[in-house]
Amino acid sequence: MKQYNFIASIKELPTHIKREIRESNFRIAATIILCISMSIFIFILSVFVNHRVRKFLVSDELYFPPITPTLSHSSSCNVSSSSSTKNGGLREWIAPSEMWHLMTDKELLWRASMVPSIAEFPYKRTPKVAFMFLTRGRLPLAPFWEMFFKDHEGFFSIYLHTSPEFTEEAPESSVFYKRRIPSKPVQWGRATMIDAERRLLANALLDFSNERFILLSETCIPLFNFTTTYTYLFNSNHSYLSSFDDPRRMGRGRYNQRMWPAISLSDWRKGSQWFEVHRKLAIQVISDVTYYPIFKDHCKPPCYMDEHYLPTLVTKVCPGLTSNRTITWVDWSGGGSHPTRFVRKDVTEGFLNQVRYGFNCSYNGGDMSSICFLFARKFHPNTLQSLLQMAPRLLGFNSSSA
Repeated sequence: MKQYNFIASIKELPTHIKREIRESNFRIAATIILCISMSIFIFILSVFVNHRVRKFLVSDELYFPPITPTLSHSSSCNVSSSSSTKNGGLREWIAPSEMWHLMTDKELLWRASMVPSIAEFPYKRTPKVAFMFLTRGRLPLAPFWEMFFKDHEGFFSIYLHTSPEFTEEAPESSVFYKRRIPSKPVQWGRATMIDAERRLLANALLDFSNERFILLSETCIPLFNFTTTYTYLFNSNHSYLSSFDDPRRMGRGRYNQRMWPAISLSDWRKGSQWFEVHRKLAIQVISDVTYYPIFKDHCKPPCYMDEHYLPTLVTKVCPGLTSNRTITWVDWSGGGSHPTRFVRKDVTEGFLNQVRYGFNCSYNGGDMSSICFLFARKFHPNTLQSLLQMAPRLLGFNSSSA
């Protein structure tokens, strides 16, 4: 019997071995499957936890707003702190604090041409006069202008277009301190002169408080005090840009037929380079892309763009916006290509009063006025001391600012 059981066991051994092998493989496979499942579960769990943590960290409860530096506010901008803070830097958009920038002329003109669609300003605003000086270097009559501007901060802005190589800075106490704009070389009678004028206008237009824009040279002087000048301009319904039809050789004789048909001979005008314009007309000037290229190509000496471009442009696009006269007096009685230059011996009270009150003109298209000119040129640097001495008594300037 024992022998029989042993033999039977021997016979069943392969079957038993096979069964053990199958069970062992099953356990191994089950172990592998379990490990893989656990790995997948742990991975899914980690992703879920990570997602919840990130969502929690960026939730509203734990959001920290960025720290915004507090802006200082000067009277010249007249922007309340609440307005500037609420609008996130509105002040720098409506009144750049720095004159220097990296914009190209094309970029500058484009930005300056922007006009708000909403007429009401969202901040306190005092209208200002932009005084734009076209000069080669320092202003030789700067002390006289300092007297003119004294105690009227917040009612004017100053812009200096100088030769690019001029880098001298005015004293920090001066109204001309850091008022130079990015400039380029200028040639008299060439298109670069108009480029400089449009560059000045565009930079001044970046300040939305500037409403009147006056172009001046380094030889210009004011003929009245600041209050009189400011009142005269802001009570006026017109700009002051002379534009007239000159039938002489130096007028119509400079017209180039290649300008036709965009500009005809009947459109052709002449006028003074030294203008004063309000904001609406200033935007028209710097936005012109139609007539400027024609002038640049076809108005070259003996055609001078500074005498014909703006007068013709105004006649073409907005003839009703100007009084057709200038408010900067010059003496052309001597003939030639340039007006008379005045030196020290010329500057007397009688001479200045003749320029100030010796003319009659229409003001606002109505009553006649004896004040026709607010500025005059060309004054030599050696006239400075005489002007400073007469300024308090004759012009009403504050003598303490000399």
